[in-house]
Amino acid sequence: MNRLHVRATCEYRTNLLGTDIRRPRFSWIIDAGGRRNVRQQAYRIQVAEAGSGFDEPFWDTGRTASERSVHIEYGGPGLKPRTAYRFRVKVWDTTGAESDWSEEGGFELGLGDPSAWTALWITPDASAIPADSKPVFLLRKTFELRSDIAQARVYATAAGVYELYVNGRKASDDLLAPGWTSYHHRLQYQTYDVTALLQAGGNAIGIMLGDGWYRGGLGFDNRNYMYGDRRAALAELHVRYADGTEEIVGTDGSWKASLGPIRYSNIYHGESYDARLEQRGWSESGFDDAEWSAVTAVDLPYSHLVAQENWPTAVTEVLRPVSSFVTPKGDTVLDMGQNMVGRVRFKVRAPAGTKIVLRHAEVLDKDGNIYFGNLRPAKQTVEYIAAGRGEESYAPHFTFMGFRYVMVQGYPGQENGLPLDAFQGEVIHSDMAPAGEFECSDERVNQLQRNIRWGQRGNFLDVPTDCPQRDERLGWTGDAQVFISTALFNFQGAPFFTKWLRDLKAEQHEDGGVPFVIPDIVGGASSAAWGDAAVICPWTVYRYYDDLRLLAEQYESMKRWVEYIRSQGDNEYLWDTGFHFGDWLALDAKENSYIGATPTALVATAYYAYSARIVRDAARVLGREADAARYAELHDNVVQAFRDEFVTKTGRIACPTQTAHVLALVFDLVEESVKARVAEDLNALIVENDYHLTTGFVGTPHLCFALSNNGYHTTAVRLLLQDSYPGWLYSVSKGATTIWEHWDSIKPDGSFWSDDMNSFNHYAYGAIGDWMYRKVAGLDMAPDVAGYKRIRIEPLFGSALLTRARAAHDSMYGRIESGWRVNGERVEVDAVVPANATAVVVLRGAKRSTVTEGGERLEDVEGVLSIAEGADGLEIEVGSGSYRFAYEAPGLFRETYSEKTKLNELLMDEKAVAVLRRHVPHLLEGALADIAKTASLRQIRENGMMRVPAEKIERILEELAAI
Repeated sequence: MNRLHVRATCEYRTNLLGTDIRRPRFSWIIDAGGRRNVRQQAYRIQVAEAGSGFDEPFWDTGRTASERSVHIEYGGPGLKPRTAYRFRVKVWDTTGAESDWSEEGGFELGLGDPSAWTALWITPDASAIPADSKPVFLLRKTFELRSDIAQARVYATAAGVYELYVNGRKASDDLLAPGWTSYHHRLQYQTYDVTALLQAGGNAIGIMLGDGWYRGGLGFDNRNYMYGDRRAALAELHVRYADGTEEIVGTDGSWKASLGPIRYSNIYHGESYDARLEQRGWSESGFDDAEWSAVTAVDLPYSHLVAQENWPTAVTEVLRPVSSFVTPKGDTVLDMGQNMVGRVRFKVRAPAGTKIVLRHAEVLDKDGNIYFGNLRPAKQTVEYIAAGRGEESYAPHFTFMGFRYVMVQGYPGQENGLPLDAFQGEVIHSDMAPAGEFECSDERVNQLQRNIRWGQRGNFLDVPTDCPQRDERLGWTGDAQVFISTALFNFQGAPFFTKWLRDLKAEQHEDGGVPFVIPDIVGGASSAAWGDAAVICPWTVYRYYDDLRLLAEQYESMKRWVEYIRSQGDNEYLWDTGFHFGDWLALDAKENSYIGATPTALVATAYYAYSARIVRDAARVLGREADAARYAELHDNVVQAFRDEFVTKTGRIACPTQTAHVLALVFDLVEESVKARVAEDLNALIVENDYHLTTGFVGTPHLCFALSNNGYHTTAVRLLLQDSYPGWLYSVSKGATTIWEHWDSIKPDGSFWSDDMNSFNHYAYGAIGDWMYRKVAGLDMAPDVAGYKRIRIEPLFGSALLTRARAAHDSMYGRIESGWRVNGERVEVDAVVPANATAVVVLRGAKRSTVTEGGERLEDVEGVLSIAEGADGLEIEVGSGSYRFAYEAPGLFRETYSEKTKLNELLMDEKAVAVLRRHVPHLLEGALADIAKTASLRQIRENGMMRVPAEKIERILEELAAI
């Protein structure tokens, strides 16, 4: 039995149908069957045309000496449009072992150049069906085919959203095609393999065409944005016969049009369906379309058509309702048990004309009634009128809702209770493969992780939206950039962000400014932390997937954003002009303001430095040395300007907010000599606030990193575990199943934040996941090597507050795991490293002489490449394989207290509280408690009102040291 097995992909997919990529890249994962320290020595890739064998391949690398197994670019003859290819890979490891060939994968180019289209854009003739008709259009065409069909593809898209049918069957399970792009610049078309749907003789193609994002009236505050005034479809069927001849059937003036049973469909408002108006067989060849009307050609461009880039949108999971109930107001409501995004499918037997209405909402109010207020004008309503033909089944086609609860009206017999088995929730989002896991000893944090994942699923429906339920659902750039690292850990997001970043680049202004939302239907642009998505997102995709092609493609866009900032104001190194969202929704904002107290100029200049640094690093990776030197100098100058403007001469941050300190630390904006003081001040700001944060969208994602990286990991863990407002676990305590827009979207008394902006599915604050995976579980990548080729496993543990944690991630090299458990003084750390990768495992508090792996001394362990002792513990370099390290670490989680320690800090430690009760019980309750809790032990000693002499403080510190 072969010891090496290979799983190969092309552009992140096993089978890539319809692409514009002329030089696709191949990657593979090596399964070494549990062997350790397996490294690739050579590979061989073969590509063949689908109808040919590999004995005479179209391209063959031969045995190529290289350890690279990610993004190997095709280097053979020019690939032909509309042609299918197969590929396979084999590898050799450094011992000389040779794998079998991988399972075959496939890829196929699309139509190619936009000039290759022969079909016409069509829409119903307005004299028969007005362009602004609300019902969904039905378009159809019949045609004859011969019997020897070898291959058939449909290339299709729409100005609107569409579903394609061939001979009465839907061509794929994809939904809401062609997706949402910057339609004025880029419009995706889809490729469908319809070979099995065609037949000799009569055939028919049908297209169901709705408004979708194209002319659905997008935007809040009555924006009502539309890309065009009429829907249109474009489709082209290419049939290849066994003898090599081809036939094309495309949209043109011979098609016919009618109105369908979908009487109204809108992204925000829902769908109305009258089953009595169904035209059975409308997409089949034998259907009588004599009463259908003509179509007309529409003058829409072809030059902006691009093959599908993103994962398709699809139903990825089906949920059954957990209960139904009647509210105090008398409404009948289904509970799906999970705030989800998608649609409800139901079955019903009802007389013709029976009207069933579903209204979707996220939460119940404090009285137990269903709550629609936060939807703003969005209706999220589905109406169905029964045909009266036995059992009927329906789910909306061209809309999606964000909901947990569904108010049902008109369902037959609902006064006696709804039949739960008649309803199911269909979860809809871009069909990204799951890639990450996290769990720990605190079930509340595990629920938080589930909420993070559900928040991403609900808001990654073709575009990274802010929310999925109200009249918004827009691709806010700021939300995307703060969450992208968490997102890419949890799901395979390379195609998703590739498509979105190309839209960002297309919509970037001539001066380099970046719109607030992508695709841009709002009009505003160029706020710090929002526009920086142009730099942060492509860099993060590169870091996760070693995707140099996307980085190179976006590089000029990245530079243009930084140059835009540079051109603002009188000081080219300080960004203190223009509108900025600042630390959006921070809790230190002035009354009636959404913008936090941290000066927007501080936020803007901090992000200016950060983006300049990333562009410098991207230039180095891409080999652009002159740019690298230029942006290194710019970065240094911006950092100095930040220090001159926002750091005092004595090393304090001039703005006393948590976010100001966080940004200064995580973006390395203060000198090393004062970093400890800044971190101490940040810690004090949190302790003085009873271990609660005040940060908003800008500060929150980086807050715990700033603490953990600077010696205050315990404070970071306490923030994570904070279950009172404001804190991540507060929403969990309130029953949340997704991440909220506000820390107190539901207030402690059960009332709501204002209706005007109160999403219960808003992923931004879920960015804490990135810290959980990298710092608590310890799964990270080396700072100088992209794509997890070199892994860093360094758990900081959970202080004494967690006893175990584990994270796993499916990388380009395979599955990586980092886990740990603590039992008393014994620590166990598990690491799984995929083949062709290495890892540095850092064991905090460990000594070389006491560490074992699998019960053996480190010196005797296969796969251990090097061992080094440092100030923080042991650093072990390992090759691929599974490892379990064990050691005793007395005092690893012991807190160190001093006269600088605040009473608040001691109150978080049960053993410390016991010491305080023995010596200063009067400071734990009564009049002095509130005054003393934010004071340090030294301040308590110096304040005579506290009645705590110096010798008692000394005694307290002695006993604290002995804990």
